[in-house]
Formats: sequence, structure tokens, C-alpha cells
Amino acid sequence: MALEYSKEHGQLHFLVIPLGSPGHYIPTMDIAKLLAQHGVRVTIVTTPVSVVRFGSILDQAIKSGLPICFLELPLQYTDFGLPEGCETIDALPSFGMTKALMVAYNSLQQGVEQYIEKLNPRPNCIVSDTFLLWPRETAKKFQIPRIIFDGMSCFTQMCNHVLYLSKAHESVGESDLFVLPGLPDRIELKRSQLPFAFNPGLKDMYDFQQNIRASESEAYGVVINSFEELEKEYADRYQRVKGDRAWCIGPLSLCHKDESEKVQRGNKSSINKIECLEWLDSQANGSVIYACLGSISRVEPTQLIELALALESSKKPFIWVVRAGHMTENIEKWIDEEGFQERTKERALLIRGWAPQILLLSHPAIGGFLTHCGWNSILEGVSAGVPMVTWPQFQDQFYNEKLVVQVLRIGVSVGAQIGVNGALFGDEEKPGVVKHEQLRRAIEMVMGDGKEGEDRRKRAKELSMMANKAIEVGGSSHENMTRLIEDIRNQVN
Repeated sequence: MALEYSKEHGQLHFLVIPLGSPGHYIPTMDIAKLLAQHGVRVTIVTTPVSVVRFGSILDQAIKSGLPICFLELPLQYTDFGLPEGCETIDALPSFGMTKALMVAYNSLQQGVEQYIEKLNPRPNCIVSDTFLLWPRETAKKFQIPRIIFDGMSCFTQMCNHVLYLSKAHESVGESDLFVLPGLPDRIELKRSQLPFAFNPGLKDMYDFQQNIRASESEAYGVVINSFEELEKEYADRYQRVKGDRAWCIGPLSLCHKDESEKVQRGNKSSINKIECLEWLDSQANGSVIYACLGSISRVEPTQLIELALALESSKKPFIWVVRAGHMTENIEKWIDEEGFQERTKERALLIRGWAPQILLLSHPAIGGFLTHCGWNSILEGVSAGVPMVTWPQFQDQFYNEKLVVQVLRIGVSVGAQIGVNGALFGDEEKPGVVKHEQLRRAIEMVMGDGKEGEDRRKRAKELSMMANKAIEVGGSSHENMTRLIEDIRNQVN
């Protein structure tokens, strides 16, 4: 219906520009698919390696006739001091090269503008990642409405908003708890747990965040990977802050219904789908703890050993995604030399590299999700109806933990106290080690049979039902996407 309507009235054309990081790229591809399902023609700006890594998730959509194509622009690696083929943050040898990658992405501006100049008519809208600053200039130059994709929750947006206004964090010490003022819930955090935007000591990151805020203030609006029912009071407040130009259109991962799409989403899985499902099928419903600390995890091997010991001592079946960046060899050596894999082989599945996360989480054998609290992972856990063990590392992840544990009451914290806010920019700051006893206790609480555990599971299942309803025709997220498209149509008529 939407496809016919758009053709009849002149099809809109959106230019979609993702950031080179899996946690940003993957949901941006989902946005492209949703736009196309609503009858919008979509061109995705990408790079050679990224189109191979992330493009396959849209193969079925494109074959089915959805109007999606790629504008492939090369990155000149040597010009920016990058190793060949490093086009995303997770592929970098160290996070210290993140700045170089961001500068390299700025070089795409010229190719995009040359593409726009040749088009008649020009794109009706640019959707770009909030961390990319140059689309602001391009949108101005061609007088095209720009919508930013911010891969965070409305809860996080409001936490940041009240801190910018109140500066409540400036009057407390690094390790002192303080209350974020003016929120519907009493949220307490330590200054050391805040995103780098609130740490002037990390000058490059602080300045970068100020530029992002200026860029956001000039955008036409913002799309959010969330659904209104999940965080109603925060979504309403953020909508007012943005002048009714904030659209919750998630959970974006739920746009993939087919099992093969779930496997392809994000990257080529390092494990065979059949092997995964056969192992899960052999486990009792709700018995398995799934542990994954994100696509750009650089957790120290000493800390990963504590995680391994916690998983082992929990006595529960578990799936562990073993990932430590350039330090992976160290943890693999420990796994081999200490006999960990041999000791746990009867109840463990170890995955090296990329895991088909939404496929795994949706399996009935999964009873708990030990997560770093990245927003994509949180939403995927919510969508699957799985309670969580929360272990935030940096940026918005401590906010997300508060939402999961305190507001939604579907998670248990491992008790991490300090963020590694400089990690993405090469800072060597390290948090204290979370001991395996803490990790095991949190796992046992989430997987336990008591009333609290049952209540968490019940709430998680209820939220899953709400999430799936939100993306259906007539649901809040589906309606918001329709409203967004009509808003842009009104701008160009």
C-alpha cells in the first residue's frame, strides 16, 4: 500500500549515510530497509569493505524489489595512516586510530556532493549518523532536510539533556554518587560513569562532542532506535525537547523476520547456524546464559578470565562470545593452557568472532543475557524477552544499565563502578577488575527460580510483546515512520 502510494505521488529519495562502526552501521541499514518498505527510494553511502560486510543483510530485500541501492566510495587508507581494509572501528589494530578513521570518513564528502550535483531531482532527505559532522555542510549546501540517527535511547538523551542544563556533575568528585535532576525516576550515577561529553579532561573527545551538539541543533529532526512503550515518559519529554521532531521507529532489529536474515545481520558469522541451533535445541528452555560484550570489545584478558570462571562456576549451560581485539591471542592461550574448554565442553559453546546474536537470543533455550549494555544489544534482549546481567563499559552504557535494572526492572548489575571513557580515543585508563564472584552472583540472580527472578522474566516477556506490536502496522513505531515520511513529503511539496 505504502509503495503504491509513494509511486503515485512521486517517490521520495533518501540518502542514508552510516558511520563505520558495527553498532552504528547495522541499525542504519535497518533504517534503510524500513524506509524502502514504506515506499521510499534509498541510496546508502558506503565503502568497499563495508558493503561486503554489511550489505548482504539487504540482499533479500533488494531481490524482493525494495528500492535500495549503494553509492560505493573508496577510502584512501594510506592518506590517513590506516592499514589497508580498515574501514570500521572494530577492524582497527587499536582504538588510538579512531580519530584517523573519522578523518578518513570526512573524505567521503566530496564524492557524495559530486553524486548529488548530478542528480535531478536531488535527494529529498539526508539521514546521517550523529557522529558524522560533514553531512551538516552538505545538507546546507544543497538545502536538503537532514535527519540524524542517534543510536541511543530517549532515556539517555534525557539524562544528557538534564546534565547539560544543570551541570550537576561539576560539583562532585569522580567517585561520588549524585542524582540526575528533573527526571521521572531517581537516577544516581558517579561522575566516572558518565559519557566523555562530561569529562573536559579528555579534551579532544569533549570538543568533538560539543561539535556534535551544534550539528544536532541544526538538524531537521532525529530518529531513535526505540519504541515509545518501552520508555514512555522519557520519549514524551525528549519529543518536547526536540519540538516534535523525534521519531521512535524501533526496535530496528525486528525488521528482519526471516531466519537467514537474522544470521546475516551485521557480519559473516564465525559459527555455522546449524551448529548453533542444534546445540541450543539440546538445552532445556530458559537454561542457557548468553555472554557477549559487544562488537568493539577490548576487555582485558585478566578480566575475561574472571568472566570465564564465573560462567564455569555458575553451573549453567552457556554461550560465550570470546572477543578481545588484538589481545584475543592472550585469552585463547589461557583457555587452552588452563583446560577451560575441555572442562566445560559438556555445557558450553564458545564462539570466536561474530555471533548471530538476534538468532541466538530468540531461541527458547536462552534464559539470560550477560551484556555490555550497548543500546543495540539491550534492545535485542528486550525484543527477545530475555532478562539481563548488566556489565557496562563506557559511554551511554551506564545509563542503559540504570534503565534496564532500575526503571524496567529486567536486569541485575554486576556492580561495575568505573567507565573506560577514553578507550575509543586511545586513552589507557582502565576500570577496576570485576571479580568472578560478583559476576557469578549476578548470573545466579537472573537465572534463579525465586520470585524476583520470575518477576523479571515476566516483565521481560511483556516488553517483548510490546516491542513486536510497536513495529506492526498500526503500532507506534510503524506510525512514527509513516509520520516522518509524510513530514518530509510536506517539506518538499
